[in-house]
Amino acid sequence: MASFALDLVLWFTGVRGHIPRFDDFRPVPSAPPVGAGHLVRVLTIMATVFAALSLAVWGTVWIAIQLL
Repeated sequence: MASFALDLVLWFTGVRGHIPRFDDFRPVPSAPPVGAGHLVRVLTIMATVFAALSLAVWGTVWIAIQLL
């Protein structure tokens, strides 16, 4: 499951296409496109990380309250 989660994060960030897998060496574009799509990807990653950290803090506080 952790391998799948890591693969999913790498795929969302666009790194997945640059890492060979199962001896699969595909040609990589010489210059990656930079534009609005890149900004949307960065904002999506930041929102996902913020949501995950918020849920982790909320869960920790909820467990601490339950233990008291």
